[in-house]
This record gives sequence, structure tokens and C-alpha cells, in this order.
Amino acid sequence: MRAVLRRAVVLATTPLLVAALALAGQVPRSPVAAPAFSPERLARIDRFMQDYVDSNRIGGAVGLVLRDGKVAYQHAVGWADQDAGRPMTPEAIFRIASQSKAITSAAIMMLVEEGKIAINDPVSRYIPAFARTHVMLDTGNAVIVAARRQVTIRDLLTHTAGMSYGTEGKVAKLYSDQALGPAAGWGWYTADKDEPVCQTMERLATLPFVAQPGQGFVYGYNTDILGCVVERASGIALDRFIRDRITGPLKMEDTYFFLPAAKRSRLVEVFMSDSLNHAVRAPDGARGQGHYVDGPRRSFSGGAGILSTAHDYARFLQMILNGGQLDGIRILAPKSVALMTHDQIGRLYGNDGMGFGFGFETVERFGANGMKSAGAFGWGGAYGSTYTVDPVEHLVIVFMINQLPIRADIAGKFPTLVYSALVGAQH
Repeated sequence: MRAVLRRAVVLATTPLLVAALALAGQVPRSPVAAPAFSPERLARIDRFMQDYVDSNRIGGAVGLVLRDGKVAYQHAVGWADQDAGRPMTPEAIFRIASQSKAITSAAIMMLVEEGKIAINDPVSRYIPAFARTHVMLDTGNAVIVAARRQVTIRDLLTHTAGMSYGTEGKVAKLYSDQALGPAAGWGWYTADKDEPVCQTMERLATLPFVAQPGQGFVYGYNTDILGCVVERASGIALDRFIRDRITGPLKMEDTYFFLPAAKRSRLVEVFMSDSLNHAVRAPDGARGQGHYVDGPRRSFSGGAGILSTAHDYARFLQMILNGGQLDGIRILAPKSVALMTHDQIGRLYGNDGMGFGFGFETVERFGANGMKSAGAFGWGGAYGSTYTVDPVEHLVIVFMINQLPIRADIAGKFPTLVYSALVGAQH
């Protein structure tokens, strides 16, 4: 197995050596700095992850933690492809599903900074089909009324447009008839579509929402629409915009919408939890392995279509944590990052102590989401992956797994074990 464990731990010089050097006038006397992370507690995470593999609750996973931009913990367990006998490695490529949303939201903010988009613009300025939209009332009857106002870019960034993934019973057939909702894998899947994303989004505009714009937080196709807005506002296909403006400059060399055939062997197979909560290989097709290598390669889903590694995605998050720049490359202005990572919708989110910014869930109160600090932000993906950025602790936490559906609770527990290993003084 090629699993690699790398930990950046501050090494303390022995007290006797420090004292001797101090007497020689070479260094000042000072207390020896304690390591930020306990090595013993980091090793406990290894055992925690391995236990989920040994008990066959997951097929494989990668955990990665950065502190101050440096690797504090990295570990891979299990299988990238069990049938092929290919072990998981830190370099494995995962389907990140809704973790794509943060990258597409960053693309939108880049265009806002350039004056090509305004946050309060109506979406119809870029996709005219959204000039008149409709809402299915929750009355028990199929009553469809006109939306009270147009959907804006802000609505899409915060998931307050009233638009779901079309899987609710009252709208499911209408969406399915348009190859969306239940007909689109798990609802959000478009990698098998042989049409540009804007064509799909124009068809989406003819379908009823499930709530009025601005009425509440409704998770759905919002960021896929934003992907089309990026294309219309920039004049560049979404995959090229993200490659040229975000992943390329950040040296995210293993992040794509569709994987090059030469990297097929690094793509993790999708597992699923069976009725006994055992990990088994998921089927081929939209509800399993997907079309990310051999598909039509035409639908760039800004909401759920990107593939990446733990390392690549951590670089993107570190850029956000740094206020929009990494290694001397500026992607966003600090004020744009502040908008993205601060709550923008208040009580509309409906989760006590939590909020939602432009593409990120935010922690508004310590204790609202485990040990995460107030000011932390993050999200996850449908294949089970998750991430947290904690500005207070200077942490980036990435947990990658491809298991759908997943009944194991490992992703939710992983950040807790990381915080439990953080024993050094706060910054």
C-alpha cells in the first residue's frame, strides 16, 4: 500500500541544548514551543479511519489537514479500486459533487470584481429565459403561480431563489419530463448530458420552483445556473474559465470536469452502502460510477461536476483562507472573500447558530457545529466528501470519499478528531 502519512509537527529543541546555546550567547533564553498537534492524537485518526475500512463501512478515504498552509496531517486508507486491487493514495482523484459550488461561486465573484456582473443583477440579464419564472404552491394541488419577482445573482449564490433539484413529489414528474430532477441521476447529475449547460438551464427556467424567490433557503440547481452566467458574462466556456483563471494559476493540476484518459487509473471507484451498511461497488451509470471519463464531455456542471484531489482542493481553500491569494497569485480581493464567507441570509437559513454566505455554510456561534470556531465555513459533496476552513485556528480540513449513498458517519466525525488533536496555543 502506498498510503503516505505526512505530519508537519514543530520539533522542540531539547531544553539542555537551548540552555547551553543561551549561555554561549547564541540564542536568547525562551520557553520551548509546544507542538500545535499532538502526535499521539494524530495517530488516533489513523486508527479511526482504518477501523471504518476494516469493518467494511467504507471502501476508502483520504484525510488532509493544513495549518498555516502546511500539511499537519495526511492519511489514505482502504481502496481506490478494490476490484482492481488498487489501494487508496493521497493522490487519488475524487468526484467532489457540491464542493464544485465554491469554485463556481469564486468564478462569479471574479466577474463581479471586473464589473461584468453585479450581485443584485437579475439572472435574466444573462439568461433571458429567467425573465418570467413560476412557483408550484404547496397546497396539495398542482397550482402554479408567477414568481413575485425575478431571481438575482445574490439569490443563486445563497440558494434563496426557491429552486430545488426537482425531486419533490409535487414537481418531480415535470422535472423528469425535461430530463432533470429524478431523471438526472440523484437530481443534480448532468455529466451524461450531450448538451451545453446553458441549454439545460434554459429548459430549467420553464419549470416551477418550489418557493418564491427570497422566501427561504432551498438547495438546488442554483450554482449550475451560475455556471451558465459565467459563460455568458465572460464569453468563455465554464471549464476553460475555471482552468485558465482558478485551477491553472493555483497549480491545481488534477482538477477537471472530465478526467483525461491518461489519469483514469487515479479515479476512485464509487462505493455505496448496502442494506447492511457494508461498502460495495456502486453500479455503472449516473447513480454510480458516472460518465467522468467516457461521457459526452459537454455539460459543465458548476454545481456538482468537478473532480479533484484532497491536495488540489486544499490549495483552493487555502487561497480563500488567505483572503484570495496563494503563493503570490491573487484570485480574489479580500472583500470578495469576506462576502463569500460571512452569513448573507440570516434566519432564512433555518439552522440555529449557522448561516450561509456566497457558496459556503458559515458557523455563527461556537458550539453550533461541533468544535468548529465561530467564523469557520465549509460544505461537502453528495459522494460523502466534506471540508472545513477555520480562520481562528488557521486550519483547512479536507475529507475525501466517494460513497453514494453513504450510511457511515465518518465524514462528520473526522473534523472532531482533528480538533481534538489540536493542543497547542491558539494563534
